[in-house]
Amino acid sequence: MATIEARDLTKVYRTYRKESGLRGAIKGLFYRRYDETRAADRVTFQIDEGEFVGFLGPNGAGKTTVLKMLSGLLNPTSGDARVLGFVPWERRNEMKRQFSLLMGQKNALWWDLPAQESLELNRAIYGIDRDRFKKVVDGLSELLEVGDKMNVMVRELSLGERMKMELISALIHEPRVLFLDEPTIGLDVVSQKRVREFLRVYNEEHRIVTMLTSHYMQDIQELCDRVIIIDHGKIFFDGALDRIIDQFSATKVVSLTFAEEAVRDFSAFGEVVAQTPVSVQLKVPRAKVTETCRRLLEACNVSDINVQEIPIEEVIRQLFGERAAREPAIPAAV
Repeated sequence: MATIEARDLTKVYRTYRKESGLRGAIKGLFYRRYDETRAADRVTFQIDEGEFVGFLGPNGAGKTTVLKMLSGLLNPTSGDARVLGFVPWERRNEMKRQFSLLMGQKNALWWDLPAQESLELNRAIYGIDRDRFKKVVDGLSELLEVGDKMNVMVRELSLGERMKMELISALIHEPRVLFLDEPTIGLDVVSQKRVREFLRVYNEEHRIVTMLTSHYMQDIQELCDRVIIIDHGKIFFDGALDRIIDQFSATKVVSLTFAEEAVRDFSAFGEVVAQTPVSVQLKVPRAKVTETCRRLLEACNVSDINVQEIPIEEVIRQLFGERAAREPAIPAAV
């Protein structure tokens, strides 16, 4: 049985469109126009125990809406979901004790209390045994290297230290499901790396289901074998991270270095990405890479040649841009 199941999960928001001026206000008393936004549109997927899944999409794609429905914070307009066998929006205590939602832009700890006391309050809320609580907190604080910050006021912690404390708070009750919404947002590269390493180790050791949304592709590449991509509320990809390049990238990058200056027009071989007197980078259609390399070797005095995939971040960025350009305007609903 899957740990998380979503079937045709849909969330529709209706927003009143008010006309300007006094005339518009009076008209609105008798006749109203609404805009309808489908934040999630028939979202369907399932996640098994121990999976670490990246949940990708541009701003406004519906990622956070889906996580909020799966954690019971929002009721769907239609569709169904199960988390650990429970219906999330029924908000049963048995489920609440087995999952956590960590949002990088929301504080869960008490701002004016030391981190240790904030965690102690959460211990009381969850009814955790003191010995078990101490063992878990000591282990997590050691992994995250914040043991010496436990008695510091939360407001006096750095952003990176505060996020680590938020992680400890989310995990003290040892949940089986963890929803992470932008957990590394605003962190410096060192803190990002430490948080990623902690999440990787914790997932491997505890086999919990983890869903991660992030705009940092490094988070996704280092942690997630599987990704789900959503745009305009619809899922259009669900599979291995490596498959994104195979499925959506039509080109590769061919890099050439020359034994001597070779200033010439390379546009006949592919799209020129960068060029110097002794080197050039070309975007070449995947199906023509072998033939193009052969022609280049015949035409130029090449000292080094390298063929690479397009960076996955660029592939996804281009993909979202193309989909946004194709997306028709959504008419207002009355």
